[in-house]
Amino acid sequence: MLRGIERDEVAAAVALINAGTLSPGAEDASRLDDYWAAVLEVRDRGGELLVALHGGVVVGMCQVIIFRHFQHTAGWCAELESVYVRSDARGQGVGAAMLAHAEAFAHERGCYRVQLTSRNERLDAHRFYGARGYDQMSQGFKKPLSE
Repeated sequence: MLRGIERDEVAAAVALINAGTLSPGAEDASRLDDYWAAVLEVRDRGGELLVALHGGVVVGMCQVIIFRHFQHTAGWCAELESVYVRSDARGQGVGAAMLAHAEAFAHERGCYRVQLTSRNERLDAHRFYGARGYDQMSQGFKKPLSE
């Protein structure tokens, strides 16, 4: 089952990130209200935090951020972030179904493109995205800002 996250699933989503992150210690499971506030803000802007459920348990997630480009005649675009599938659920179609759902969600909102970034170390993820029609067209850069 794929749908928008519910408040009582936030802890499971944070645990999913912690289990698969390349940045240990970045998430704080004691701040569930902050994570929920982020979900509500994303929804206010037309996006969603999708979860994949198996037997009522969160096994995957994907944040869909909808924004407007200045380019492409100010067209709408979707950015996929925080794409995670629990390690024991990989290879079972969860990720593919989640991407398809996110793409349909974006299309329904008039987006002309879906884009995502994936860490250089995640070679399996790169193959997964490529097999689903995602082309590596750009090199991404990030710079942390001090607090």
